[in-house]
Amino acid sequence: MLSDKHCAPDNSSTSIFEKQFVIDSSKGVGVTSEEILWHFTYELMRYVCGIMRYNELRKSCKHVQVQKKRQVGKSMRRITETVINSVKAISLAGFRFPMTVVSLLAAASVLFRVIALKGTPPLMLQKLIFTFVVGAVLGMAAQFAVERSPKLSGKRILTYGVAALLLVGYFLILLPAPEISAEITVRSLVAVFALVCMVLWIPSHDYDADFNLVALVHFMAVFTAVLYSAVLSAGLAAIIASVDTLLFKINSDAYAYTMTLIWVVFAPVYYLSLLPRFNSKAEADQSATERAGKYPRLLDILVSYIAIPLVSAYTLVLIAYFIKILFTLTWPSGQVGPMTLVYSIAGLVIFVLSSLLENRTAELFRRIFPKLLVGIVIMQLVSVGIRLNAYGVTESRYYVAIFGVFSIIAGVLLSTSPVISKNGRIALLAAVFAIISIIPPTDAFTVSRVSQIRRVESILENEGMLVGGELVKKENPSERTRLEVTNILSYLSRSSSLDYIAWLPDDFELYRDMKGTFGFESMYAPIIGKHFYASLDARKPLPVSNYDVLLNAFVGRYMQETIESQFELNGSTYRLKVNRLSNFEVIVSILNSAGSELVGTGLYEFAQGLVNDTTMTREALHPDLMGFEVITNGYKLKVIFQNISYTSGSDSDSGIDYAMYILFATPNP
Repeated sequence: MLSDKHCAPDNSSTSIFEKQFVIDSSKGVGVTSEEILWHFTYELMRYVCGIMRYNELRKSCKHVQVQKKRQVGKSMRRITETVINSVKAISLAGFRFPMTVVSLLAAASVLFRVIALKGTPPLMLQKLIFTFVVGAVLGMAAQFAVERSPKLSGKRILTYGVAALLLVGYFLILLPAPEISAEITVRSLVAVFALVCMVLWIPSHDYDADFNLVALVHFMAVFTAVLYSAVLSAGLAAIIASVDTLLFKINSDAYAYTMTLIWVVFAPVYYLSLLPRFNSKAEADQSATERAGKYPRLLDILVSYIAIPLVSAYTLVLIAYFIKILFTLTWPSGQVGPMTLVYSIAGLVIFVLSSLLENRTAELFRRIFPKLLVGIVIMQLVSVGIRLNAYGVTESRYYVAIFGVFSIIAGVLLSTSPVISKNGRIALLAAVFAIISIIPPTDAFTVSRVSQIRRVESILENEGMLVGGELVKKENPSERTRLEVTNILSYLSRSSSLDYIAWLPDDFELYRDMKGTFGFESMYAPIIGKHFYASLDARKPLPVSNYDVLLNAFVGRYMQETIESQFELNGSTYRLKVNRLSNFEVIVSILNSAGSELVGTGLYEFAQGLVNDTTMTREALHPDLMGFEVITNGYKLKVIFQNISYTSGSDSDSGIDYAMYILFATPNP
């Protein structure tokens, strides 16, 4: 901006007339009156021009100042309007998705309670968290159903009432569960996935809205909400840290409370506020949908020139691998399943995101990918079929297989239908397959349980140990029989499925009753070629809540004797028994005063899983990774390893040393 000093006319220098007059006077040369008049007129005109130029510059300076003030004012108004509109949108999201927002607030309240407890959350709080998460997504599906269907638009309360009844039914299913097992977790996550698919599909039902646009809007809304929440998290965390360092001490739980508010409440609600009314006929809603559905240039570049080439290169790798299989006639041992699964998921997501693009790269990808997907997945299913025939069905193999079938059907649909009409069917198809996988008798857990029980029965019948539905003890069965029976029973024990085996005793415990029931001890495959050491991170607190006593024990590979120690609890006498069965296996159990086992477990299975998880030494592990819990008739036993030292081989030096904390709790009165 120019100041008055810069805009003023320059009169500081001597004029040409004055200089000339001085020179002529010094030489004694006379100056005529005409020359004086001419020079005076020239200087007068020069002065007037300077004044005019000064005024013009002054006006220009004032204009620049006014323009800058206007720009600052517009920017401030724009920021203010953005903040006000965001607050309004978040408020309207609460009225538009009431069940979702209430569920999120309830989940945050439960998490606040969990943070305050500073330990393992009680079982009821865990069940409530699962319920509110399902309720949040169920509320979204209910609202989109109301907006999509004219019949439901006037029955919003009734629709939400049905959704609330479904949520209550889900909670009643969870209520009697003794723990949040892997089965409950998987079923809940798959149910949430099915609801998400329905949320994407409902607005585009009967092609009332473009599914590709709906998916794009959801994708951008999620990305924006996550980005804003991440920035907000970093900023608030920095503020809390600054106050804690410079002003006064703040409770460390403030970080957890803040992150809970941001990621459980703000992020989802802000995401909801970015979703337009896809099925509304109002001009304002249609305009909002059009604005939200504009394809960002950055995403265009990301999909067209980064994601699609990467998926194409990955496709070539898989094709080359399958060609190698055809030449070597050696089928993979299982690693191709997860790779193909990731490939299918990434490819289908990119296919949907590219459906609104019209460049050459996207068009070629949409034309070629579905056909290649069908061929690759067929090869993967052949590999899965070989493993299913050899080892039976497990939950992971079930989901790999069912997703393979889904991918083939999706590939066929994508190859034969127009772009506008086909992608919505894929979301609906995914929801149907997800529901099939969690509802008996076709669910993953029922199918896996039946498959493994049939497999162990076949092995025992071939060994002559199961005759007419009755179990016959055998002390020296084949090594394969001992290994397979142990592995299958361990799998069924982890999934709480031993009660479904009719020929097993009702109170059968794998580590306690194996020899007495089958005639031989448990046998596990040795881990070959690995040296392993893991220790507990001593800086982390031990989770000891909900337990009555903590004991300490060590058993080395050279200690063959049984270790027993007695302790008192609530006026009763109990005994800790640590029994080494081999250089690798150790049984830990708690006995009552009469010598009857109340709860017990083996250690090798956990150690084996820890060793198989890595080929390197792992030190300073979190207590959650170094322990496991067993519950029998309300008695709880938890083992937290201080360290595990493993040496492979078959000589006397091979084996595992265990140093551990043992936590025990009696049933609640």
